[in-house]
Amino acid sequence: MARAAGLVLLLALALLQGAHFAHLQFDRAWTESAWYRATLYIVAPAFFVFSRPILQPQVPDLPGWKIGVQALPALLAWALPGSLAVPVAFALGAAYLAWLARQLYALRGGRADFRLELLLLGVAFAVALGVAVLGVQVEAVPHRLFLSLYASAIGLAFVLVQVTLGLRPQLSDEVRETARASYAHTTLAKVDCADALARLEALMQSQRLYTDPDLSLAGLASQLGLGAHQLSELVNSRLGKGFSRYLRECRVDAAKAMLLAEPRASVLSVGLSVGFTSQSNFYEAFREIEGSTPGQYRKLHAASHTLPHQPPHQPR
Repeated sequence: MARAAGLVLLLALALLQGAHFAHLQFDRAWTESAWYRATLYIVAPAFFVFSRPILQPQVPDLPGWKIGVQALPALLAWALPGSLAVPVAFALGAAYLAWLARQLYALRGGRADFRLELLLLGVAFAVALGVAVLGVQVEAVPHRLFLSLYASAIGLAFVLVQVTLGLRPQLSDEVRETARASYAHTTLAKVDCADALARLEALMQSQRLYTDPDLSLAGLASQLGLGAHQLSELVNSRLGKGFSRYLRECRVDAAKAMLLAEPRASVLSVGLSVGFTSQSNFYEAFREIEGSTPGQYRKLHAASHTLPHQPPHQPR
């Protein structure tokens, strides 16, 4: 359902941008049409349904009828006059932005881990809020100027989101894990956290479980005698990172050692041997964590005669 909502969101934004282009370039009155106003009402609810499983993973999925309710405001576009329909649409969008702000505030405990990403997304949020305020007062702004600003804001938001995901491709998974740990009541009350962390490190180092490309949070938790939520909270609260990030760091640490120990091995074979499923995934994770590609790392450290032993991760 979230994937479908994401596709609806992209389609709605594409329709809006098409209408903006037609009006600004060819003076077509598409932005005065009922379908344009209806599309305005679809954007915020679609974003809500798309982002809710990421920001509120602990909350059960919405039943079908509640998702249908999210689409009801679009009917206002056909009932309200154009002079009123647009301000109401942006006022509704501002209400959804308030919900988004509340969810992001709940993630404040993980802000150190998402500092740059939150900054970029914060700019996108500020742009969206500014457009919402401007849209509520649309009658006070020249129509052509408003459309230009609105179209530019949509484009800027796309650029910021793309840059953010380019810097951190696994951001949605990590945010979901952090949100789950932030909202949930502690599941570690009866767990010896120091012992569990020691067993986790020993298990990952001795058996190299990270080399299994299908290794999951639940599978690793069962080997530790923990529940999936317990392991997720343990890694988040004690290591300051999500499970996905922890697993990628384990694999990258192993890849770094292998790149230097086996100079004839191809970069792809190294990535596959430590648990990555493709060269692109390996490159993305390596660049994210080390700031360089595997090949660059190998060239930079090729002259080293000794390989310092660094355990993948020591509990903080």
